[in-house]
Amino acid sequence: MQSVRDRRASRWDDHRRTRRAELTDAAIAAIRAHGAGAGMDDVAAAARTSKTAVYRHFADRNQLYVAVCERVAEVLLGQVRAAMDGAAGPRAKTAAAIAAYLRLIEHDPQVYRFVMHRPLADADLVADLVSLIGDQVAEVIAEQLTDAGSDPGPAVPWGHGVVGMVRSAADNWIARPAGMTRDQLADHLTALAWAGLSGVVARTEEETS
Repeated sequence: MQSVRDRRASRWDDHRRTRRAELTDAAIAAIRAHGAGAGMDDVAAAARTSKTAVYRHFADRNQLYVAVCERVAEVLLGQVRAAMDGAAGPRAKTAAAIAAYLRLIEHDPQVYRFVMHRPLADADLVADLVSLIGDQVAEVIAEQLTDAGSDPGPAVPWGHGVVGMVRSAADNWIARPAGMTRDQLADHLTALAWAGLSGVVARTEEETS
């Protein structure tokens, strides 16, 4: 009897996970269609269900926000990692990471606004996402420092500094593009980031020689 209940509970858990994923997809579709201010009515319409059914899986808009953030984090981190893995050399990896970040913003500007202009209570969600990307960049910098025979210790603040710069510039660009294309912005940011990184790496090499 216990195993029957366990199987039923497992099937119900699977159903809930599937339904939450479907509603998260519907939320993203609603945000794309109606902007970052899309509400639960818009999500229900996109899911072709009732608002009551949406609330059955998400108690409020805040919980739905968390689910969308998790989905965006998964996609963005996957794209950044794939871009960096597919590039040869530290400068190319830096350029690839910046380009991947900007591609997502350009493709999904409303979803980006929804995630970044979050309720104050969930500030840590975005901070965690940015921190994870910073860790990826820091790993590349650490490898470069290690290969040069230098102390990789500075890689973490440098990596997170680069990501903070890119995020700030990207936020400004999405709000005020001023005729600049994504590729142009990526080139400008790569040039600035690499000028700084190559300079401090060279300085570190001199200090340790």
